[in-house]
Amino acid sequence: MAHEGRGEAPRGGRGPRARQRAPLYAALDLGTNNCRLLMAAPEPGGGLKVLDGFSRIVRLGEGLSQTGRLGEAAMARAYQALQACAQRIEARKPVAIGCVATQACRQAANGASFLNRVKLDLGLDFQVISPEQEARLSVLGCASLMQPEGDVAMVVDIGGGSTEISWVNPQAVKANRVAPPILGWSSTPLGVVTLAEEEVEPEGDRREWYEARVERLMAQLRAAPCPPAVRQAFAEGRAHMIGTSGTVTSLAGVHMNLPRYDRSRVDGYWFDVSDCRAAIGRLLAQDFAGRAAHPCIGKDRADLVVAGGAILDAVLRVWPVGRIRVADRGLREGVLMQLMAAKP
Repeated sequence: MAHEGRGEAPRGGRGPRARQRAPLYAALDLGTNNCRLLMAAPEPGGGLKVLDGFSRIVRLGEGLSQTGRLGEAAMARAYQALQACAQRIEARKPVAIGCVATQACRQAANGASFLNRVKLDLGLDFQVISPEQEARLSVLGCASLMQPEGDVAMVVDIGGGSTEISWVNPQAVKANRVAPPILGWSSTPLGVVTLAEEEVEPEGDRREWYEARVERLMAQLRAAPCPPAVRQAFAEGRAHMIGTSGTVTSLAGVHMNLPRYDRSRVDGYWFDVSDCRAAIGRLLAQDFAGRAAHPCIGKDRADLVVAGGAILDAVLRVWPVGRIRVADRGLREGVLMQLMAAKP
């Protein structure tokens, strides 16, 4: 996953300020739907100062559930995005780079060969991480949003090809930020890309179709292993939930009627579940063009956001809470924090 940056980090030559500049780190996440890069420097107190970022929807997992392979068009889109990331990395010269690939490359018969080509051509050395590693990194990236007074925090990461759920004790996470202990975790093959490809939305009134879909998703989620103490904490109101995914951030942006997506307003926002379901309902009533026109969704997410909303709604029915904390952070931040902790 991690390797040294190509070339040395900038040294002195422009006075004391240049010599004291904090080292830069890069995290690159290649998922089923997105290719995302984040470059940041450590801040006092364990925070991150983001200096550069890149995100592009590539749909690497398009058609994967039918063929078992990454398609040529999907690989071409991902390769183009990775070229752009490699150029940014070359320009910034971080001291260390962490490259992780998730469900699409885990599942595809040709995932390893695609990543080998990327390594040879672009110098980006990817590690295909397990669902458990993915869940732990998301917990690490979201740690600062956890409420210390709760007994259980649940981190939900709705991806393109799978949904990872982790349960942790917030105090234990804050006490061990590099390797946070996990009370339990589950990975379910429910993702926005695979779900959108599985079933075409009907015309007209979709509410009955949506409810039936959510019921089926709930049955799959209930089958996932969950520690009894966690279920009890939810039943007694001693748990809270954090949602880290494009689904959750997009729905928050829709609810807030943002004229354009604004991370500073969305990240950390406490989203009432009733408002979340109302936002899903608004989108359910719209066609593709109406969703694509929304500045917090766009044409690349227009056919995915209802699928994501159904997964989130099912999660919220299985593990009921009054509100969910929105995280525009997660896996990449977790990779960065591990890189920074490992660097002497």
